[in-house]
Amino acid sequence: MSTTEQIAHALEAEVEKAVVGQSEVVRQCILAVLAGGHVLLEGVPGTAKTLLVKTLARAIGCDFRRIQLTPDLMPADILGVNVFNTARGEFEFRRGPIFTQFLLADEINRAPAKTQSALLEGMEERRVTVDGEPHRLPEPFTVFATQNPVEHEGTYPLPEAQLDRFLFKTLVDYPPREHEGRVLDMHHRGLDPHDVDSLGVQAVASPEQISSCQAEITAVNVEEPVMGYVLDLVRATRQSPFVLLGASPRAAALLLVASKAAAAEAGREFLVPDDVKDMASPTLRHRLILQPEAEVDGLTPDAAIESIVASVPVPR
Repeated sequence: MSTTEQIAHALEAEVEKAVVGQSEVVRQCILAVLAGGHVLLEGVPGTAKTLLVKTLARAIGCDFRRIQLTPDLMPADILGVNVFNTARGEFEFRRGPIFTQFLLADEINRAPAKTQSALLEGMEERRVTVDGEPHRLPEPFTVFATQNPVEHEGTYPLPEAQLDRFLFKTLVDYPPREHEGRVLDMHHRGLDPHDVDSLGVQAVASPEQISSCQAEITAVNVEEPVMGYVLDLVRATRQSPFVLLGASPRAAALLLVASKAAAAEAGREFLVPDDVKDMASPTLRHRLILQPEAEVDGLTPDAAIESIVASVPVPR
């Protein structure tokens, strides 16, 4: 069993001690961390998004901080600020909440564009600049942002540049009835979702092991036909009659990284087309803009991606 496979399965088992009925959501969050990417979690309130991220941070032994984004939040509230120290007679930098390993940006679409963009440099460069001075962020650094898909009053849609920084857009749905019954029973027995310690969650990995997994994922072998398949899928999004704006070259690179992470999680040292198919929807759904008439007809990005995947020949 490879290091990545072993750690991914251990993390899944540990997180599911607290988060019930969201196995695919948990898997995508773990794959994003292992691949060094960020996740946009979209779901209605009360579906354990915050608990998931907090539990995953505990299972890896990482620092965790949460920001509740609001319309009056300023970039300095996230990044930090230089403050004059009268005792020392000089300015000193007071770090903002972005200086953590796991950052949960709750309801990111409630913050204005200027504040949303404050996260861009950190997500892409793993550093932030305050008053012209660069500051490195901890490693690993992962942003989990949440947004409510049904409540749009007082919100600011994420710009395309911001969306493109997320490796995955993960849809968090209601759990099945039997799993929701387990959640109810856990609350009946005194579950405190704010107290991860009471849930028995232990650190089963370390930041150093995450770095080892990232190196293992990079080393996954990709044959030329499968590399061409990734490219063909992404280029097909730009030719689909349902899509106004297709996926970018960056999307192709991130789809490749996500697919290699899925292959390593499965214990393979090589990529197969099924890995690419598996990762196509979470990697591409937030990078496509549908034609207005397709949206009026009720077509979703996932349905468009499914149609595109079905139309592209699979290498053998």
